[in-house]
Amino acid sequence: MRKTLILLAVLGTSVLTMNAQKSEKDILKKLEQKSDEYGNIAQNIWEFAEMGYQEEKSSSLLQQTLKDAGFTIKTGVAGIPTAFVAEYGSGSPVIAILGEYDALPGLSQKAVAEKESAGAAAGHACGHHLFGTASTAAAISTKEWLEANKSKGTIRFYGTPAEEGGSGKVYMVREGLFNDVDIAIHWHPGSQNAASAGAALANKSAKFRFHGISAHAAGSPEKGRSALDGVEAMNLMINMMREHIPQEARIHYVITAGGKAPNVVPDFAEVYYYARHNRRDVVIDIFDRMVKAAEGAALGTGTTMDYEMIGGTHELLPNLTLQKLMHDNLSEVGGIEYTDEEKAFADKIAVTLGQEKADLATAKDIQPYKTEARAYGSTDVGDVSFTVPTVGFGTATWVPGTPAHSWQAVAAGGTSIGRKGMMVAAKTLTKTAIDLFKDKKLVETAKEEFIEKRGANFEYIPLLGDRAPALDYRK
Repeated sequence: MRKTLILLAVLGTSVLTMNAQKSEKDILKKLEQKSDEYGNIAQNIWEFAEMGYQEEKSSSLLQQTLKDAGFTIKTGVAGIPTAFVAEYGSGSPVIAILGEYDALPGLSQKAVAEKESAGAAAGHACGHHLFGTASTAAAISTKEWLEANKSKGTIRFYGTPAEEGGSGKVYMVREGLFNDVDIAIHWHPGSQNAASAGAALANKSAKFRFHGISAHAAGSPEKGRSALDGVEAMNLMINMMREHIPQEARIHYVITAGGKAPNVVPDFAEVYYYARHNRRDVVIDIFDRMVKAAEGAALGTGTTMDYEMIGGTHELLPNLTLQKLMHDNLSEVGGIEYTDEEKAFADKIAVTLGQEKADLATAKDIQPYKTEARAYGSTDVGDVSFTVPTVGFGTATWVPGTPAHSWQAVAAGGTSIGRKGMMVAAKTLTKTAIDLFKDKKLVETAKEEFIEKRGANFEYIPLLGDRAPALDYRK
């Protein structure tokens, strides 16, 4: 009798496992069936093309989509009107899915294979319209799996605005919104499918503002003190400083205000700077030297200077336990196949990138798994990764070879090419979230690696200090 009971228990467990597996397949099938629906959402956000902290329509659309699917919504979190948290379920583990939706200024572009402005002020040159939508789709699909299997746990979507220089996630981390999260997962649009260990540079950014005295530039120049001279003197010193910083560091700037007329000595000028390196302590040192250069420039030109911190992010802390899981799931989902129409579009884009023809292999294939990566850009996901174990990946939403922050990226992101890559991401996120809910040991192993790498006594200090969110940095 005892053997019979044991056998029945084993069989019962097997049936439950089979039902869970079948349920996952059904969930992914349903997700695929909703491709057009999610494609329409992404297209709307692509057309909204709202810049950082201005994403009212984009945020509202994603909030409503999640609310209609049964999520509870907290809006305006961390003092940011367009930031929100959507949640379903209860108890642990708490799995977070990150979603971005901000566009970039000056990159308006139609969904065509030649450069042609859409007449707007901005464009989705980093594919965040796809990012936010795929993450929303994955959160909803994971919620459906939790329901189908009556599983304990919480799925949470974080609507994170102003990733492009506004450091939206940093304020959310600083507010403690991730303190009870067990694992955070994310993705990013790109020109290939890859889930190797990621990297990102720490970053500090600020707007340096010089104040002078206006005067007639020809009639009484001796009475003027040019704020633009202050900016140019600062730029000269920073450009000389480049020789004396670590070669892996990056410094970029744009002059955002330099006067209005040549015959008027500018009494105001502004320059917007970024400093980056793969170690935040180096970034802090470089930034402090930049401030000294600005102070010297003001002293030498008879002007005054103040500056406003705009953003500041940590480097990315990889988690190999989670990364291998993500790679395996992306490999199982697979890449995308182009239609003849998409191939023709891709070939035209390739010509604008200096290629004879598009090489579509990286859209179809999954890149080999690597445990290390070299960083070039920055992301506020870095701060999340120093708060909870975090994992991400990228999919081919652009024509292979397309650089981010280009008109070609905007164009492809507004076509079926972008939407296909988006659905690969949604499925991979869903599978990974389900795996984490099913395997509590995996969650614990990831946490152990996280503590070991970050350090048990780590103290989180945001690089942007205690400033309020820079809600007007794009205005």
